[in-house]
Amino acid sequence: MPRWRALPDELDPQVSEFVSQLRRLVDRGGLSVAAVADRTGYSKTSWERYLNGRLLAPKGAVVALAEVTDTSPVHLTTMWELAERAWSRSEMRHDMTMEAFRISQARAALGEFGAPPVGTEPPGKARPGRAARQGGSATVTPGIAGPAGVAPTVPQQSGRPDVDVRQRGQAVRRGSGPGPGSGPEPSPYGAPPRGDGPGGGGPAGDSAGSPGKRRATMFLSGLVGVLVVMAGVFYFATDDGDGNGKAGTSGSPSAPVDTTVALPAGVKCSGAGCTGKDAERMGCSGALVTTAARATVATTVVEVRYSATCKAAWGRITGAARGDEVRVTVGTARRSGTITAAGDTIAYTPMLAVKDAGEATACATLASGAKGCTR
Repeated sequence: MPRWRALPDELDPQVSEFVSQLRRLVDRGGLSVAAVADRTGYSKTSWERYLNGRLLAPKGAVVALAEVTDTSPVHLTTMWELAERAWSRSEMRHDMTMEAFRISQARAALGEFGAPPVGTEPPGKARPGRAARQGGSATVTPGIAGPAGVAPTVPQQSGRPDVDVRQRGQAVRRGSGPGPGSGPEPSPYGAPPRGDGPGGGGPAGDSAGSPGKRRATMFLSGLVGVLVVMAGVFYFATDDGDGNGKAGTSGSPSAPVDTTVALPAGVKCSGAGCTGKDAERMGCSGALVTTAARATVATTVVEVRYSATCKAAWGRITGAARGDEVRVTVGTARRSGTITAAGDTIAYTPMLAVKDAGEATACATLASGAKGCTR
C-alpha cells in the first residue's frame, strides 16, 4: 500500500510539484508525519493537510522542514513562492466561479418572480393608444390606454375631422387654427380638461403628471442626496486636514493596527485582525515568531509565542498528551486549544492581538490535573 495518497486532479501543476518535493524530503529523511510535526513545531494535522495538497504549507513550515532534513532552504522557498502564486490564482478562479453561480441564481429568481421587462408585450396585444393615432383618423379604441388606467370613449366631434384622440379623452386639433368660438372641450367625467399651456395636456404634461413617474423621480432624487451626504461624511471623517486620508484610530486600545506598514508576503493579518485566527494560516508563524515566555509543567512545556509582524501572541504546549489543554490570556480576552487526537504532542491556541509580548500569559492544564503558567 503506497504511503502517500494521490494528489487531487484539480491541483495546479506548480502546487503538485511543490507538494511532491516536500514528500521526497520527508521520505529521504525517513521521518513519519508525527516526527515531522515534533521537530518543526507544526501540528500533525497541519502536516497531513500540507502533504496531501489540501492546504498550502506556510513559508515558516517549509523553512523548518528544510532545517530538519538538512536541505538548503533557498531552492525550497523559491518553489514555495511559485506554488503560493498558483494557489492564489486557483482561489481567485474559484471565487469568481462561485460569484457567477450566485449571480445566475439571482437572475433566475428575479426572472421567475419579477414583472416582465418593458416592451415585451405578448403577441397580439397592441400597445395602448397606437390604434387611435394611426392615419390621423378620429377612430377611438376603448379600453386600457397607457399607464394612467382606463380611458373613456370620446365621441367624434362634428366639423372637426382631424382630431387626435389622446389619453383620458383629451382632443388636440391638428392642421388648422382654432375656429371661432372654439374653447376647451368638456371632460366626459365633468373635470375641466388640461390646456396646452404649462402642465397642460401635451406629451410632456402627461408624463410629468403621472403619479408613478413622480414617485420614481422623488425616490431617485432622495437617493442621490443620501449618497452625497454619505460621501461628505466619509471624506471629512477620514481627512487629516492636509487632504490625505487617515484610517480611524478608534480601534481596540490594546490592539492598534498600523495600516501604514505593508505586511510581508504571505502575512494576512495584523493586530486586531489576527484575534481568533490560526497563526499558521495567517502566515504569522515560522521565521516571524519568537518564544516570549516558557514554563514547564511536569514533562510538558508551555510557551507564549509572539509575532512582532502580526502584533499577536498565542499559547503552545509541546511534549503533551491527549486531553492536555493550553490557554493564552491578554487582559480579559482568552483563547484555548486542546489535544484531542491520540499521538499528537503539540497544541496551540488561536491568536490574540497585543502591543507587546509581555501582555500575554500562557497556562497549561494537563489531563493528569497538573497546572502551570508562564510569568
